[in-house]
Amino acid sequence: MLPPVVTGWLPLILFGVRGPIGSLLLEWFDIRLVFTSAGASLACAVMTFPVMVRAVRLSLEATDPGLDQAARTLGAGRLDRLFHVTLPLASPGILVGAIVAYATCLGEFGAVITFAANIPGQTQTLPLAIYAALQVPGGEARAAELSLVALTLALIGLLLSEWIGKRLNAALGR
Repeated sequence: MLPPVVTGWLPLILFGVRGPIGSLLLEWFDIRLVFTSAGASLACAVMTFPVMVRAVRLSLEATDPGLDQAARTLGAGRLDRLFHVTLPLASPGILVGAIVAYATCLGEFGAVITFAANIPGQTQTLPLAIYAALQVPGGEARAAELSLVALTLALIGLLLSEWIGKRLNAALGR
């Protein structure tokens, strides 16, 4: 496990305006990721990717290979089997993985502050706003409000994840 700050520092080195990828993006496409809202999204994606991949992988492994074989014997091609058999069967795990990754991203601090900074109104995320509120004398009330928002969003994400997972499993007859 890498600390989140290291996970934010590596994209900073790669996607910074002088980095190997960032300099090409800036020169060829005039795209700058570092210290932007797109950069905050990239930092969150890098941090949550392992969480999402694990959920998707477990869901794909749980699909019945016999159904894929049956579709193949009936003449279904590789893409047909992927889009009409494998992905629908794995859809609960894929969707739950995406929701969990989104909820995890809501709490990401280290990678975002390292790669995108803490620019209010531009790259400031909820955890960064809570941190900034706690750095100001008398900011505890604002930090408590923002913490309540974070708790509410986390609970909504958890409940939504469970609800969607159960609905998709029921639709698939599991």
